[in-house]
Amino acid sequence: MAKADGVFTNGRIYTVDPSFSVAEAIAVKGGRLLWIGTNEQVGKYIAPETRRFDLGGRTVVPGLVESHLHFLALGILLTQIDAAGKAKGDVLREIRTAYVSKRKGEWIVGRGWNEVAWGGGTAPTRRELDEVAPDCPVCMIRACGHTIWVNSAALALAGIGRDTPDPVGGEIYRDEEGEPTGILVDTAGDRVCALLPEPGERELRNAAAAAQGKLFSCGITSAHDMAGTSSGGVESTKFYKDLYRDGTLRVGLCSYIAGERAGEAYHTGPEAGLFGGRFSMRGVKFFTDGSLGARSAWMSEGYADRPDHRGNARYSDDELYKLVLDARRNGFQPATHAIGDAANRQALDVYERVLRELPEARDHRFRIEHAQILQPSEVARFGALGVIPSMQFIHCESDKNMTEDRIGAARLWGAFAWRSLLEGGSIIPGGSDAPVESVNPFPGIHAAVARDWCPEEKISRADALRAFTIWGARAGFEEHGKGSLEVGKLADFAAIDRDIMNCPAEEIKDARVVATVLGGDIVYGGL
Repeated sequence: MAKADGVFTNGRIYTVDPSFSVAEAIAVKGGRLLWIGTNEQVGKYIAPETRRFDLGGRTVVPGLVESHLHFLALGILLTQIDAAGKAKGDVLREIRTAYVSKRKGEWIVGRGWNEVAWGGGTAPTRRELDEVAPDCPVCMIRACGHTIWVNSAALALAGIGRDTPDPVGGEIYRDEEGEPTGILVDTAGDRVCALLPEPGERELRNAAAAAQGKLFSCGITSAHDMAGTSSGGVESTKFYKDLYRDGTLRVGLCSYIAGERAGEAYHTGPEAGLFGGRFSMRGVKFFTDGSLGARSAWMSEGYADRPDHRGNARYSDDELYKLVLDARRNGFQPATHAIGDAANRQALDVYERVLRELPEARDHRFRIEHAQILQPSEVARFGALGVIPSMQFIHCESDKNMTEDRIGAARLWGAFAWRSLLEGGSIIPGGSDAPVESVNPFPGIHAAVARDWCPEEKISRADALRAFTIWGARAGFEEHGKGSLEVGKLADFAAIDRDIMNCPAEEIKDARVVATVLGGDIVYGGL
């Protein structure tokens, strides 16, 4: 009988196996699960040299899977102005402080602001930035990531003025005189973003290490990285491979290439299971629209608070069809960003068309990222087509104060329709869209089970945990090695300070990770 490298005993271990069974002890060998069961039975796997760890009655869950984030952006944010959750005055003061240390013409960059949280919902202007940073270009990314707030210096550098037309898929906010206000939505901000200084390799390496440490502190052992580095091309794959080779990276990553760079990846083909099952590059990320907060989500009817506007579509049906068809023909998994109901319908229509033409692609696992606002007729199509709605439960909590203002009460039925999607035969891999939201999964799990508006769409605790474990693994084609605690799978799990399956619902969001184990090694905390 094989002896274990390490054993972990005296836990309440939620395996998330098909029976959702609960165990007490785990035996690990060679980075994988050798055995799982009771404290009494684990003894036969212990040798004198076996390391022993006492879980002390703590709850253990499989290593959590973060199914939608921007890995390096999460790390880079630590070096920028973090405006999340801060009042406008505080954000402006931080920009002024940054300005004092900058040379004339140096960029000031940050993200996380949200005018809805400031009260009134009025968008900020370039003049407010001009007052605190008059001769340094400023670019502040909205919390949703689909709008930027810039000053006059940034507009001048980008050549954006009164006569600049709105690009396809974007909008330049203008004042009564027709001058840009400093708010650029979606593709309208591309000319500014192209001027932002690119982080060097050292900065990117530091960002990757910082992001990995943050994930481990949250019990996350695998993540789906939507569009890799800031450029999102195949060079991000090479960069990640270098970090795995030199030991900087150990966390699992499923890398999704940016759609506009996908042709480069098609020449090399998809890759999976590299570095002991820790890295894959087999998906392509497309965009159909923007965000609800920025009013750039593509809606079938006008916004309730702006009736003449339906958001910003990125592609025609034929354009998106050609992109998805090309991805599938080259063996890649499409993951399409769609928030508005018109955007979701377009993505589903295109997916259905491609699947009819390529009927051999039965286990396709096509994804729609966010799937935030749906028409009742579209919900069942996800399950019928086998399309995965990759959703972020925490967005519901963040957006509840403005969703009804944006779309009106009559359309709330299809907002964050989690239970309806599950009942229609879908799975929902959970994520955070970090750094749009905090990467901490426990507020997201809480939002899924304790939703207080349209509560009929909340889900069970077991399904919320599945969303961040086995369903996330399945969305990345990794369910045979991750997502549950079963013999032969990677020995990835997290010990937390409370039983999230049984504690009062309000306490779920406050759960803290005591230790994170990756391949049998403790990579965060201790036991």
